[in-house]
Amino acid sequence: MSETMLLALTTFCFAASITPGPNNMMLLASGANFGFARTLPHLMGITIGFAVMLLAMGFGVGSLFTAYPMLYTVLRVLSTAYLLWLAWRIATAGGISEGNASGAPMTFLQAAAFQWVNPKAWAFSIGVITAFVAPDNFVVGLLIVSAVAIAVMLPCMATWTGFGTMLKTVLRHEWGLRVFNVTMAVLLVASIYPMMADLAA
Repeated sequence: MSETMLLALTTFCFAASITPGPNNMMLLASGANFGFARTLPHLMGITIGFAVMLLAMGFGVGSLFTAYPMLYTVLRVLSTAYLLWLAWRIATAGGISEGNASGAPMTFLQAAAFQWVNPKAWAFSIGVITAFVAPDNFVVGLLIVSAVAIAVMLPCMATWTGFGTMLKTVLRHEWGLRVFNVTMAVLLVASIYPMMADLAA
C-alpha cells in the first residue's frame, strides 16, 4: 500500500472512529457512570469485536448479504431493537452514586458481540474494505486495513471514554447524572435514526 493510500486510509478510519455513533455514545455514558477503568473491558470488546467482524466480512460473511438481502433487513430490525433497549438502559442508569444498583458496565463479550448489530460498524467495515483493499493482494491488504483501523479506533474511543470520565466529576448530583444519561440515550437514538427511518419507509 502506497503512502498516499495509507494516509487516506488513516484519515478515513479517524473520521469514522471519532464521530458520534452508538459505540462512542455508550462509551461516553459508561465513562461518566462507571469511570475509565471499569469501562476498559467495554472499550477493548469494541476494538477486538470490530477487528473480528472486519476480518470475517473480508473473508466472506459479507457475501451472505449479497446472496440473501433479507438477512440485512433482519439485521437492521434486530439492531434497531437492541439499540433502543440500550438507550433505555442508559436513560435509567443510576451510576456510581447509587452503587450501580440499576446498571453495570458492558462486558468485553457484550461489547464484542454488539458490533454485529451496530449499523455504524457495518457501514465502516464495508466502506473500508471496498475502498482500500485491493483485489490483487486481498489478504495482505485486509490485514493492513484491519491493523490501521484498530490503531486509529482505540485512541479515538478512549478519548470519548475519557471525556465521559471527566464529566463524572462534574455530575456529582443525582439530578445532573439523570439529565446526562437521558441526553446520552436521546443522542444514541438519534445516531440510529437514519436506519430507523429507512426501515419505516
